[in-house]
Amino acid sequence: MTEYGQTRPGTAREICALLSDASFDEIPVLAQRYSEDPRTQVKHAVAVALRRHEKEVLEHMRVSVMYQKMQEYGGDGIVLGIDEVGRGAVAGPLTVCAVALPPEPVIWGINDSKQLTPARREALASQITRHALAIGVAHIEPDSIDAIGMGTALRMAMVHAITDAGIEPDAVLIDGNPVHIHPKEHCVVKGDATIACIAAASIVAKTTRDAIMVAYDAEYPGYHFAESKGYASAEHIAAIKARGLCPIHRVSFCNNFLETPPLF
Repeated sequence: MTEYGQTRPGTAREICALLSDASFDEIPVLAQRYSEDPRTQVKHAVAVALRRHEKEVLEHMRVSVMYQKMQEYGGDGIVLGIDEVGRGAVAGPLTVCAVALPPEPVIWGINDSKQLTPARREALASQITRHALAIGVAHIEPDSIDAIGMGTALRMAMVHAITDAGIEPDAVLIDGNPVHIHPKEHCVVKGDATIACIAAASIVAKTTRDAIMVAYDAEYPGYHFAESKGYASAEHIAAIKARGLCPIHRVSFCNNFLETPPLF
């Protein structure tokens, strides 16, 4: 019997399957056990498993550093990370999210939302929602963006997201340049890829806004909102030129695309 409560496998196929399915903690033990096996299949499976383990070690180090940097700003206090999505879109809301994460459990795989697949973002967003100390979300709608401009809209959304989080943070970490919306504000360029709570905010903001744009695709068909998420894709621009604008377009962002008056 092995320490995992199963009969020790003997065929090369069984050993390869065991190594392929091994968890992070099991790989070193199993690789050591079968390191002297002379069969080519087993040697290859051991090498693949060790490469996978090395990759996961590096990933754990990357995420651990993101948590360490978060705590450098707030110590043992509450650190609120803030990020936005939709600033460059021509339709749909500007969405800002604020997230406070506890030091444990660590959410492995957390990263800038742009570096993640949609499925991975959804899975991580679920973990973040389950474990976060606080989450705040704010949306600024297109007509307000047209009326007040993007700079003011961004600051307003950040203030609303902090309020919506419902906590008093010891540090507020914002991705990008200073915006002067909180006395404990710290701005970190590329913070969504280097600070855990900002990365978490980028993921929740992205998944939240993407869901809104998918719903709008059903309400305003023909503009490719589900695919473009309101950004100026070739298909979206062609639809604007052919159909005019719909109520969720930012008129001030779309003048260059218009060939016919708005439909609404």
